[in-house]
Amino acid sequence: MKGSLRIRALCAVVLVVAATGCSRGITSTPGDAPNLEKWVADVRARPATPLDPLPVMQQFETFEYSAQGLRDPFSDAWASADGNSALRPDPNRRKEPLEAFPLDSLDMVGTIGKGAAMVALVMGPDKVTYRVRPGVYLGQSDGRVTSVREDGIELIELVPDGAGGWLERPASLALDDR
Repeated sequence: MKGSLRIRALCAVVLVVAATGCSRGITSTPGDAPNLEKWVADVRARPATPLDPLPVMQQFETFEYSAQGLRDPFSDAWASADGNSALRPDPNRRKEPLEAFPLDSLDMVGTIGKGAAMVALVMGPDKVTYRVRPGVYLGQSDGRVTSVREDGIELIELVPDGAGGWLERPASLALDDR
């Protein structure tokens, strides 16, 4: 009991000392205000620091556009001069069943026959096996089969060249070893 009484007394003394110390910082004497006003007046009386000079504006050369008489780069007239105007997919050709699938979704699963009579067996994503021989179209890029080998199929696809024309791109389908 005596220990807790001593702790309470010690806490009370510490609080009184802290309160008196804080009260000294809060109260100010009447003589402090003129010193503060003098300091503010001195700071306002100082000359302002000079500003950096404005940057000099750079002069640019003028450019006069003088290509009105040249060919328009956005017209389709220059695409036909390329010579590839004959390369186009035939819109009247009847689409074959394997043209409904992307080329990378088709799997060559085998061959039948020998030599020029060789026929490739291609399985589509619909799990149906189709017979493929040269001249047949497959894939979604108008791919025409040029040759059938025991280990793969070679074809040529027609792809847009980005300028309104078409390009031939070689492609192949390898035998699936599964």
